[in-house]
Amino acid sequence: MTQQLFCQGLTRAMKTLEVIYRTRFADEKMKKLIRQNKGGTFHLCTAGHEMVGAVAASALIPGKDWGLAYYRDRGFAIGIGCTLTEIIAASLARDIPHHSSGRMMPEHFSHKEFRLPCQSSCVGSQFLQAVGVAKARQLLKEDDVVYVSAGDGATSQGDFHEALNFSLLHKLGVIFVIQDNGFAISVPIKDQTAGGSIAYMAEGYPGLSIFDVDGGDYEELTKAFDTAVQKARGAQGPSLIVAKVPRIGPHSSSDDQNKYRTIKCIASDQAKDILPRMENHLVGLGVSIDEMQKMKNRCFEEVEKAAVEADQIPFPIADTAADHVFKKSVIEDFQLQKTSKCPLESIVMMDGLNHALDEEMQYDSNVVVFGQDVAHGKGGVFGITRKLTEKYGSSRCFNSPLAESSIIGVALGMSIAGIRPVVEIQFADYMWTGVNQLFNELSSFHYRSNAEWHCPVVIRMPYGGYIQGGPYHSQSVEAILAHIPGLKVVIPSNAADAKRLLKMAIRDPNPVVFLEHKALYRQRVFCASPEPSEEELQAFGIAKYVRKGADLTVVCWGMMVFMASQIADRLLQDGISIEVIDLRTLVPLDLDLIVQSIKKTGKLLIAHEAVRTCGFGAEIAALIAEEAFDLLDAPIKRVTAKDCPVPYCKRLEDAVLPQIEDLEQAIHQLARF
Repeated sequence: MTQQLFCQGLTRAMKTLEVIYRTRFADEKMKKLIRQNKGGTFHLCTAGHEMVGAVAASALIPGKDWGLAYYRDRGFAIGIGCTLTEIIAASLARDIPHHSSGRMMPEHFSHKEFRLPCQSSCVGSQFLQAVGVAKARQLLKEDDVVYVSAGDGATSQGDFHEALNFSLLHKLGVIFVIQDNGFAISVPIKDQTAGGSIAYMAEGYPGLSIFDVDGGDYEELTKAFDTAVQKARGAQGPSLIVAKVPRIGPHSSSDDQNKYRTIKCIASDQAKDILPRMENHLVGLGVSIDEMQKMKNRCFEEVEKAAVEADQIPFPIADTAADHVFKKSVIEDFQLQKTSKCPLESIVMMDGLNHALDEEMQYDSNVVVFGQDVAHGKGGVFGITRKLTEKYGSSRCFNSPLAESSIIGVALGMSIAGIRPVVEIQFADYMWTGVNQLFNELSSFHYRSNAEWHCPVVIRMPYGGYIQGGPYHSQSVEAILAHIPGLKVVIPSNAADAKRLLKMAIRDPNPVVFLEHKALYRQRVFCASPEPSEEELQAFGIAKYVRKGADLTVVCWGMMVFMASQIADRLLQDGISIEVIDLRTLVPLDLDLIVQSIKKTGKLLIAHEAVRTCGFGAEIAALIAEEAFDLLDAPIKRVTAKDCPVPYCKRLEDAVLPQIEDLEQAIHQLARF
């Protein structure tokens, strides 16, 4: 038995050496190809880091376990099964099925078969996503292990510490791996990390297993990874492996480390190269130098052959550059269907939203709700998620830490691993601490992965003013959200639409930001409506006529729909017939209905609660100027908030936000033109 174990260990060690050879030769080859202007202009050096990823890959099960490997972890990608041809082709920005097909920079690994979610360039953003993957697999009762790696500089990001906290709260099977080469580009560890090591700092996290190891010591690394994998597989929680590795090359092809490192320092690291150390280790185990040389020669030839193959792969077709911003939904063309002929009980918006969540959680066991204060008796600050924990359990409706980046990053990870998260940001004003995960990660994940991955996430956000909330509870942020490709933006104005749209959002395969005007939650005038049946959904991108008219068109959403509806009859008494259009969704936008209305009225007024400058009304005005200018009989007019934060004092708030009187006055002015 001892001999058998020795042979198995030797085989694994030889496989690790093989991965190191392939990774090192690929590194050297890609540098040459960059200089030859073969298609890429950027190269990231991995020399000295290879053993950590190679050993990690040997400890995991390809196709079962997950790897969110950072851009210097080519050893892991090759070790887990990615081909040399594709790795090199990605460096050359060629059209290949995996690793983004030219959409991302080199070393941003993405391969669904090997469960490598799409990596980004934002340092440390993958930590929370890895935690989300692990949480999803835990909910699905799988024993998958999630590997996530980064450099030492990434531990300065708040997402790293948020990820440790979340993974420990939920005892998730995550292995955090820090490949510490002592520098974050040019910034040394002494300027990055208090105490000189993240391993020392992380000792304050209870329940976290910490391994502070030499990244060039095969036995030490193997023992650390095997122990961490066993812990993760046994649902015992996360581990942190901090592997010290030599900084042999520069940060990237655009970096010159001679500008910030001494010759002696560089030479010292080069003398610690992990490759000869591994070769010497295997000699000690009885492997002949001749056998290793044959392996070395074979790996070199494999890299050379792969480079030729990669260079023959064409570049992506320019016409495909804008493909895959959204994943097409199989229910995009779903039409409203009434299944009950009996009038149902009238509900307000907060009830419609609560019932939509309840019905979708009943419909799909993979729908999970979490966020700040959403669980148990409170059910969110506005009570939208009330009774969901009691009905579906704390595994499907639970509280998150008070950390918006955690909420969105974890939701992203969950969404790519089999769960449909519906998360709540307590107020839209607080989304900014999660904006990196929202804008740089979630919105572009499908695009960056060349459609390999998609993220069915719904982010619910109460927004808007009129109930004296002050600067941090009252802003309207829809224009900024609509500016980000890959996000769908939904804003209901009444209970029936709120229920139908939220149900559609949960079933959509793309990220949806669902904005709920908090002043309309309990509003009965106009906003209350008979409750739609369980089977009713509302397709996105279809605006509706709230009121038909002949003299001018009012395009609005949210609170402004409520206001316009309130003054329609009064304006009719003044001889002005307005046509009110509720957009319901800003992305996608129903421009056709707006144009159709202008053909009849010849005049357009756009009303929104957000600030005037760069508000979404400006985009609508520009589109109409481009597409339907000849239909207009008057200049386009806007009613908006002032370019000012929303203040707390009610008198000041009223002065900043558009009022019914402002809307009515603007309509009179436009009607007289």
